Amino acid sequence: MPRAKRRGMDGKTTVMSDESEGKKRGFLRRLFGRGGEDAAEPQAVPSDEADKRPESDAAEVVELAATAPNHDETAGSAIGLTAEAAADAGEKAPEPEAAATEPSEDKRGFLSRLKQRLGKTKAGLVEKVRQVISFHTKVDEELLEEIETILVQADVGIETTTKILDEVRRNREARRVEDPEALIPIIKEAILGITSHSERTLTLQPVPPTVMLVVGVNGTGKTTTIGKLAKQYRDQGKKVMMVAGDTFRAAAVEQLAVWAERTGSQIVKQPMGADPGAVCYDALASAGARDFDVILIDTAGRLQTKTNLMEELKKISRVIKKVMPTAPHETLLVLDATTGQNALSQAKLFSEAVGLTGLVMTKLDGTAKGGILIALRDQFDVPVLKIGIGESVDDLRDFEPQAFVDALFEK
Repeated sequence: MPRAKRRGMDGKTTVMSDESEGKKRGFLRRLFGRGGEDAAEPQAVPSDEADKRPESDAAEVVELAATAPNHDETAGSAIGLTAEAAADAGEKAPEPEAAATEPSEDKRGFLSRLKQRLGKTKAGLVEKVRQVISFHTKVDEELLEEIETILVQADVGIETTTKILDEVRRNREARRVEDPEALIPIIKEAILGITSHSERTLTLQPVPPTVMLVVGVNGTGKTTTIGKLAKQYRDQGKKVMMVAGDTFRAAAVEQLAVWAERTGSQIVKQPMGADPGAVCYDALASAGARDFDVILIDTAGRLQTKTNLMEELKKISRVIKKVMPTAPHETLLVLDATTGQNALSQAKLFSEAVGLTGLVMTKLDGTAKGGILIALRDQFDVPVLKIGIGESVDDLRDFEPQAFVDALFEK
């Protein structure tokens, strides 16, 4: 295990103040049920000239009736997606919703909910650190090396782990502690400092529409994230358009259409295999585009190492700017927390291709690798805007660094 150069610890000092003074509680919120994730890798398509309007049939704009048929929500698959479409997308067929039987969040509290959903990461990171500390009677380099191993295994990564432990070594209190347990609030403060810098929330432009381009690799949950965002904005009374830019997978268009039905949004789509740039052009150039508050653009999942597909993504961004020079106002990369360190590679290459403005991290409730969020905040100056902590629509949350760190460290 490679380690950075260290300074030694001074083993003498007094015990720190009660850890409980650093604990805080979150606010109360409500929750519902979740849709599924994207799947299936697209095929490469030839790229048209960047400076021309893509030639295609006119996009179909579907305005959905308020009386559209209802669909049962699912756990782990696209909401309302038929069994055949779910199979095509590589997902489970819909099952009856289970989330409705859970106690309301008014009773449990947001922090309690977050603690529960981050349980695997908490167990793999903070609880292991506590366990190692319990076997030591003093703070020394041996203890810090064991803590380093735990952080790296939790996908915090070597570089970020080194930064955290160097911060601990520089901490005046840490240099004087006699009780190893007193290291916990110091480590917590170091992680909070990393996760909270340059943070902001996802907000709309003062003059509509706000155009959001959603990108990412296969299976991270792009289409589901768009659906949940649409639901949240529709609940605020906003007018929402969805653009089906994933024209390589029939199930993706159908999944987005179902989300449009459920949320009362409008959808712009073209036949399977159409040029994604043409879909975006026709959507944004349509007469009523500027009447919308939010325009959410879905894109095909693509491996960050596939050069031709990344070039097509650049083309989509150029086409958008031809119609609306200031758009896209947000370019959101959706990352799957279960992929661990691979998320760093994705963030790097997508950022180089299209210039990211924010990250959305899904599936934090289903992994012990949530430490990757700390590494991302350390190594990229791109804020985490949303996190997915469960199956419900409202489990797509604003990322709150203090609540995240409290949920990991509170007993």
